[in-house]
Amino acid sequence: MRNFCRGAIAALLIACLPGVVSADEVSRQQIEGLDEQVQEIKSEALGIAAALSRLEEKLLYPSDTQLSLFVSLAKGDNFRLDAVEVRVDGKVVANHLYTYKELEALREGGVQRLHTGNVRIGQHDLQITMIGKSPGGSDYRHSAEFKINKDVGPKLVEFILAGPGVNTQSIRKKGW
Repeated sequence: MRNFCRGAIAALLIACLPGVVSADEVSRQQIEGLDEQVQEIKSEALGIAAALSRLEEKLLYPSDTQLSLFVSLAKGDNFRLDAVEVRVDGKVVANHLYTYKELEALREGGVQRLHTGNVRIGQHDLQITMIGKSPGGSDYRHSAEFKINKDVGPKLVEFILAGPGVNTQSIRKKGW
């Protein structure tokens, strides 16, 4: 009788086991489905955020008055850039202190947007000051002034910075 009971219990457990396994499989499928839905929602949210950012920029900085200023480092320069200050028509529009990661990105050819703002059509004075250290470790500070002519449409200006001893100007202006 005992053997019969053991056999019956074992048969009952074996018969119920596929039901338990299929319930786990359904749960896994449901979880995978939910994960996919969450990823889709995240992608849509990121897309909406990017579209809102572009719309905000268009509203805040219309192309007729937009001025964007960028900074990059001269190729092969070992100058350690610490800070940059930019003035437009005598007013400080950007100050930036550089982290190690930002400096490395610039050394690898990166370009940083330093400022986007509105200016009237016409001629404007730009002044940029850079502070850093030369490869020898001495402090280095250099300023340069430029005139730009803002026409209808966005104006994009890049400043290419170089340390002392490079066979070029320390600060060059490049229009896009």
